[in-house]
Amino acid sequence: MTNIELMNYWIESSDDDYKTMKNLYISADYSWSLFIGHLVLERLIKAIYAKNNPDSPNAIFSHNLLLLVNKSNLTIDDDKENKLDLITTFNINARYDDYKRDFNKKCTKEYTEEQIKNIEELRTWLKEQLI
Repeated sequence: MTNIELMNYWIESSDDDYKTMKNLYISADYSWSLFIGHLVLERLIKAIYAKNNPDSPNAIFSHNLLLLVNKSNLTIDDDKENKLDLITTFNINARYDDYKRDFNKKCTKEYTEEQIKNIEELRTWLKEQLI
């Protein structure tokens, strides 16, 4: 796969996940909505990595959004860094049983709305980096 093909794959995958995140939110499955929201951003960052690395477009195997941002040569401000750091935790918290219970309690409708807003802001910014 060329870097452009791989970039497009990650973008399409992220767009599909975005729809899933919204549907999970509508169905009040808040913790899984945020888990998928993490994937929305992860896949867009991997698309940027593919775009910026035509000779080796396959991103490293990691779910750490800040690590992926750094490997993609993106410059971010402290606000984005803090949001990405928090959103990275959604990957762990929704996945493992010992974290799930606490995370499910934290994921109220209000908390999830706030975090989805953050995910959407970051999604817009990441998509701008792909232009």
